[in-house]
Amino acid sequence: MGAQQTHVKVLPGDPPVEIVLRRSAQARRVTLRVSSLDGRISLTRPVGVSEAEAMRFAVQKAAWIRAQVAQVAPVRAVGVGVGVPVEGALRAVSAGKPGIDRDGIRVSPARPAGPQVAAILKTLARERLAVSVAHHAAALGLSPGRLTLRDTRSRWGSCTGRGDLMFSWRLVMAPADVLDYVAAHEVAHLRHMDHSRAFWATVERTRPDWRVHRDWLRANGGALHAWRFAAD
Repeated sequence: MGAQQTHVKVLPGDPPVEIVLRRSAQARRVTLRVSSLDGRISLTRPVGVSEAEAMRFAVQKAAWIRAQVAQVAPVRAVGVGVGVPVEGALRAVSAGKPGIDRDGIRVSPARPAGPQVAAILKTLARERLAVSVAHHAAALGLSPGRLTLRDTRSRWGSCTGRGDLMFSWRLVMAPADVLDYVAAHEVAHLRHMDHSRAFWATVERTRPDWRVHRDWLRANGGALHAWRFAAD
């Protein structure tokens, strides 16, 4: 059983902040989490703990909550004239024949820029990830399944028991070596569906510098998720 009830409460103060309050049959104690991606605050309480008691816990942690929220990367909207990170470098968005090159990203002025830029980045991400996956799989003698892209918030990639690989297309915004490390990570799961020493040894065979790129994602991943590609 998972969370049984979910609703939003407001923690008063300056500024007031919304807290997603959950009751979970699996929880053994009150836990508080602030997402580094979007600043969402989640407060989980066991069945035997009242809402009032859980919120008193949140009030006691109010200073910590606001400090964590303050560290979340500010939202950035994509539009003409804005520099968007692509493979670790900013490329300016301009009006023109839709496409991407070293000079920047071009979008049709007749349509909102955000969705067009997202589509261009998804295409580039698929190309880059397909090459990286094929490289690491060949080096390890493995056969990956289907490759899919999503805009996931909780993970950069995943591997199913059937060998299908999923990646966040926002990886193409990170430096190329970071994207390649995530590809190596998920390919290694084709052999080890865990994070054992054997798994990391497999990653290290093709990406001996994996720690550097893992740490980059931990430090900068929130900034990649802060970009908004909505039509408005």
